[in-house]
Amino acid sequence: MPNLEVFFSRKGKSLPVSKNPADYKPGDIVSWRLPSGRPHIGIVVDKKGAGGRYKMVHNIGYGQALEDCLFEYTINGHYRYQK
Repeated sequence: MPNLEVFFSRKGKSLPVSKNPADYKPGDIVSWRLPSGRPHIGIVVDKKGAGGRYKMVHNIGYGQALEDCLFEYTINGHYRYQK
């Protein structure tokens, strides 16, 4: 996962980390640090949760999950990648 953070910061656009859900758009990539310190990554999708925030697709070991979990972990990086 840390190698993906380097890739997205070099080949994509590194965006500020904020606590404002409106700053995170579908297609954005978010990297987190789990409470254990392990890195984790997810992609913002165009479906919204009950609170009106875009959901994330990620895989935390149980297969792909679509969840409203943007602020559930400590955000380490926020990236936008376009070909």
